[in-house]
Amino acid sequence: MSTLIVIPARLGATRLPQKPLRLLGGKPLIVRVWERVAAMQAADRVVVATDHPDVAAAAAAAGAEVAMTRGDHISGTDRVAEVANKAEYAGYDVIVNVQGDEPYINADGIRGAAQFVERGAYPLGTAASPGSVEMLANPAVVKVVMDDQGRALYFSRAPIPFLRDENDRAQRDGLVKQHLGVYAYNRDALNRWVSLPPHPLELTERLEQLRAIADGLAMGVAIVAPVLGGGIDTEEDLALANSRWTEPSNKSSAAGSP
Repeated sequence: MSTLIVIPARLGATRLPQKPLRLLGGKPLIVRVWERVAAMQAADRVVVATDHPDVAAAAAAAGAEVAMTRGDHISGTDRVAEVANKAEYAGYDVIVNVQGDEPYINADGIRGAAQFVERGAYPLGTAASPGSVEMLANPAVVKVVMDDQGRALYFSRAPIPFLRDENDRAQRDGLVKQHLGVYAYNRDALNRWVSLPPHPLELTERLEQLRAIADGLAMGVAIVAPVLGGGIDTEEDLALANSRWTEPSNKSSAAGSP
């Protein structure tokens, strides 16, 4: 099956203004994400999707293919759907959304999410990694819980699963999973997702995937090894990422190795 990766990047972020153009290791964040994803060779085509000419120019200057989109999309998935439905991208069977603020995403996460769709196991796929107890109380870190078949039950910024009884701590700690910023869709599921109105759960938690989950769309969750860093949403995240960028382990990973 043919696979298209779309990296959505909007300039209007509020927590980290001008986020796609902020520098990580001396290059715009969107360029770092595109470099990493393109080097994985995990898809037949990789395109950056943006609503702003400055982001488009930065990505194109680095060699990325760029698709311009409308500026009124309320989520990355809505932006990805606009691109996937353009005539030049209409022939791809599996569409993968790698969020434009995830410079540490690994190939296992992308391939694992896509495999759910390729095999027909679920119409949607994503990825998560074993999480630490410390991240549970951090609302910037999205957590996910799954059923026994690996299907997502719920995503939240709250600490899930919640520990009611201290005697169950070891069991709870083994269930903590951190969501990674990647989604895979078949075409029908992607178009169904974006046809739905924003759901109250989505608006409350500010998590786009809850729109699909609330509608009953099944999303498989691939469990992969923890990544070196998470998504970049705040000034603190960016400062930490830049402080780590010169470390040898991060330099090799950031260069795009799976």
